[in-house]
Amino acid sequence: MQIRISWPAGHLIASLENTPTAQALGKALPLVSTAHTWGEEVYFDTGVSVSRETDARQVVEPGTVAFWTDGDALALPYGPTPISRGDECRLASPCNVLGSVDGDAAVLATVRDGDPIRVELIDA
Repeated sequence: MQIRISWPAGHLIASLENTPTAQALGKALPLVSTAHTWGEEVYFDTGVSVSRETDARQVVEPGTVAFWTDGDALALPYGPTPISRGDECRLASPCNVLGSVDGDAAVLATVRDGDPIRVELIDA
């Protein structure tokens, strides 16, 4: 499944694996939310509530599409967060890994706190 995430200064495409969380998110799309930034991470509320999966991780690669179950939010890290050790992408708590950004996740640096953000399915 592919999704498009758009904000005033840009957009990206991400590919999601077939996980229970990705399926729940897909059913909620399209959605519009408000972006928040935390170090080099963008996150936003989805209105989707799911349980933490057994393979949830706190440290992920840049460009990972993660679901923060504690906040019902998508988390899109592209570099270090305030709790990272070195250059790692350390999320606030373990998150369900849904997939990854296609291309360079550094485009997320153009997202500003408070930006409207839209997530939609891309037809296969």
